Amino acid sequence: MSISSPGIGSGIDVSSLVNGLLAAEGTAKVNRFDLNEATFQAEISAFGSLKGALSAFQTAIQNLQELTDFQQRSATTSDASIFTVKADETADVSQYGIEVVQLAKAHKLITQDGHFSSSTDTIGSGTLKFTQDSSSFSLTISVTDTLEDVRDAINNATDNTGLKAAILNIDDGVGGTESKLVFTADNTGVGNAITITVDEDGNGLFNDAADLDGSGLSRLINANLDTPSAALDGQIKIDGQLVSSSNNVFTGAIKGVTVTSVATGAGESLSISLDKSSVKTKINTFINNYNTLVDTFTGLSAYDADTQTAGILLGDATLRSVQSAVRTKISSPVSGLTSSFSTLAEIGITTDSSGKLVLDDDDLDEVLDNNFDDLGQLFSSTNGIANTLDTLIEGYVGSSGIIKSKTDGLTESIDSISEQREVLNRRLLALESRLLAQFTAMDALVSSLRNQSNFLTQQLANLPGVYKPKS
Repeated sequence: MSISSPGIGSGIDVSSLVNGLLAAEGTAKVNRFDLNEATFQAEISAFGSLKGALSAFQTAIQNLQELTDFQQRSATTSDASIFTVKADETADVSQYGIEVVQLAKAHKLITQDGHFSSSTDTIGSGTLKFTQDSSSFSLTISVTDTLEDVRDAINNATDNTGLKAAILNIDDGVGGTESKLVFTADNTGVGNAITITVDEDGNGLFNDAADLDGSGLSRLINANLDTPSAALDGQIKIDGQLVSSSNNVFTGAIKGVTVTSVATGAGESLSISLDKSSVKTKINTFINNYNTLVDTFTGLSAYDADTQTAGILLGDATLRSVQSAVRTKISSPVSGLTSSFSTLAEIGITTDSSGKLVLDDDDLDEVLDNNFDDLGQLFSSTNGIANTLDTLIEGYVGSSGIIKSKTDGLTESIDSISEQREVLNRRLLALESRLLAQFTAMDALVSSLRNQSNFLTQQLANLPGVYKPKS
């Protein structure tokens, strides 16, 4: 006998009974899965915070890792509207007098008045040759080519040596307009000056008299062009000594120094000094990031007795390991140095009661004033603080570092919980099916027995002599 609704035959709430049995079987395990997963997620987050603090500290360390980080020079100009200056670590500390004699200019040539009435005028035929320094390129001009065609041929030439052509449409002074062809060198300097020569068709020899007469193509040779801007090299004087450049940037005249002219002017000065403020900023960044790391260590491993709340990584071996290793490197003297000091304390950086670094500005200023180069060795030598700490931290935060391995293991544990959830769900589904089948069978049996009982009761009631009490 099939019962479509469990419990109808027996009067028992089979659905509630099955759900209760399933809950008893699965709830405790699900709660345990949830708790473990939340714990693993919290640990992954905690290791992320630790890695972030370590990485920030590593970045600050790497800014102190090279000796050149401590050899920066500060270059100043007495008037930045006349010239600007930059200096690298090779520059000598000194001062110079600067005069900007002449700014570099690009060569510019333009056709003369009255030569062309419009941009569609033809220009003659033959060969145009453009030369800049030792390079040149040539164009073949046909009798039908216009001023516009020449302009485009120049600008589109694949072997163009470094010049542009343009057309100006201007007043001709008598109520009309005229067109002018303008040639401009791409770069400044005498070496980029433009020389234009022609070989007109039918003249035989290159540059003969007919190629200079101011008609046809010869209107484009230098002698028949105006010069709005002559090619000029930039020139400055350093302590009275003349220095030239094809542009307005001067390098090499003073070792490690680049001077850029802005305007002409005399009586200016250039100063090169040790960049103490840059070094001090890097050291302060190092201290601040270390102290942030200490706060991270404390937060992840602290225990509050009043609230009985523990840091997420309290007792974790990885946290203890990196905390101990970093503190040891910070406090240990650097071996093999020839400088005046080998510990942070000797340059004014000490540790307070909370484990954080504290800087004595006066002590560091004295080191910067008297032992500027020695300071670099403390941090950037092979055994220096920056190099040893960088190697240490990389072992924790690197792509194959300890923290990566740790978080990978936690992620695998979370994945394992997901798999266990799936196994549990399958088992509960199977259990539900089995229980429903069992209770359905019981329900059918009870219903059958009840029907039999009712039938027998009816039969007995109909037997002769059976006493039937009045209702």
